[in-house]
Amino acid sequence: MTIKELKPELIWGIFDEITKVPRPSKKEGKIREFLLDFAKRHNIEAKTDAIGNVAMRVPATPGKENAPVVVLQGHMDMVPNQTKPETHNFETDPIETEIDGEWVHSKGYKTTLGADNGIGMAGALAALVDKTYEHGPLEALFTVDEETGLTGAKNVGEGMMTGNILINLDSEDEAQIFLGCAGGIDTIGKFHYTRAAVPAGYQFFTVSLLRFKGGHSGSDIHLGRANANKLLARFLYDCYKAYGDIAIADINGGELRNVIPGNAYAVIGVPADKKEDLRARLNNFAAVIETEYKGIEDSQLVKLESADAPEYVIDGDTAKRVVYCVYSAPNAVIAMSRSIKGMVSTSTNLALIRIEREKDEIVVTTSQRSEEETRKFEIAGEMVAHFKLAGAEVEQGDGYPGWTPNMDSKILKIAVKAYEDLYGITPLCTALHAGLECGNFLVMNPKLDMISFGPTLRDVHTPKESMHIPAVEKFWRHLVRILEMVAE
Repeated sequence: MTIKELKPELIWGIFDEITKVPRPSKKEGKIREFLLDFAKRHNIEAKTDAIGNVAMRVPATPGKENAPVVVLQGHMDMVPNQTKPETHNFETDPIETEIDGEWVHSKGYKTTLGADNGIGMAGALAALVDKTYEHGPLEALFTVDEETGLTGAKNVGEGMMTGNILINLDSEDEAQIFLGCAGGIDTIGKFHYTRAAVPAGYQFFTVSLLRFKGGHSGSDIHLGRANANKLLARFLYDCYKAYGDIAIADINGGELRNVIPGNAYAVIGVPADKKEDLRARLNNFAAVIETEYKGIEDSQLVKLESADAPEYVIDGDTAKRVVYCVYSAPNAVIAMSRSIKGMVSTSTNLALIRIEREKDEIVVTTSQRSEEETRKFEIAGEMVAHFKLAGAEVEQGDGYPGWTPNMDSKILKIAVKAYEDLYGITPLCTALHAGLECGNFLVMNPKLDMISFGPTLRDVHTPKESMHIPAVEKFWRHLVRILEMVAE
């Protein structure tokens, strides 16, 4: 069985089409063409704005013209992450899917599935073309570059949406309705290094930490998963303590700015007479990590391989400052919410370490989130201070605002009643620590009444990303019932 044969066939068939369209962040041209072609095939009014967002409109079912306009919203791009070695080209290759019991994932767990936010787009498109239910005027807004900068949401063109009710379809837990989210900001440290001579008598090795689970740096940050960048720095710090000095020729870690790092490596040199000690030290470190993360991590690989002597190494002062900075940096959950039990309020993720050799610099990218704007800037400020103490140049992005929960929301009450009528239970109404585009829409239109929901996804932003098949049908039925009730 293929996914397009799953029930309901309408939404699964559209999702199947979407998986075949390459759409990594900032390269949404092909999915934009797909959306515009879809609109043309179904005689749907569609347009784009200057940034590349796509808006669609369908009229109300006859007799429902006076119902409020509802905007269905999702994003076009997906996180392009894959297992090592990398063989998938996200700019040209379709995502191959397979069914495993009640779950859908990429074939062989080789890549991200793209259900974030492919299933949200599929739900919106299905709602626009389905003739089996009655609804008021519907709009759909599909934005670009949600995963790396929320560029589309920040730059929505005038007239792209007119409704005052917005349903964001980018959440990942069925039976939950989200009415708020964290805001976020990136803080980046840049270390400029000089090229130093390779020390005589040193032997070089590649230290690799691979296959840690990683995950979404918002929704998975509370799970206690390992951060490969932090673990690598921890081991290198131990090497400095043991040997007095080491040579570092390369250091890289992490996959994307909004992903908990699952992989990291460094090419290091130690005196030749210390090579066996280094091997024993790493084996002991691997055993410690296995014990510390028992029940959390289960497929990690920690290894040491001989490496050729490099042309040069990073100057010793800069290398040590980078290692000490990463090792000591705040990471993961900083504070829990005081208003919503069990939700993370503030966090930071040490996402990326990259050498940019053409600039002779090492770039460390971190990402801060908080439901409170003041706390967001507080933890971001701590990271600025941390980087400056380590002698780095610091850059910060513009960030994005959070979405403050509104418990008096009319669309929330409709959505809760719809779920109760369909399934006999009250859905959990909560907020999300991950970032959504909703805060930006509120800045644009403070009158917006918003909720967010979606089917159950797991291990989002990783090659193990999976979507629960029964949850998709429940999500679809819930969406249709909400739109019917708004039009009543």
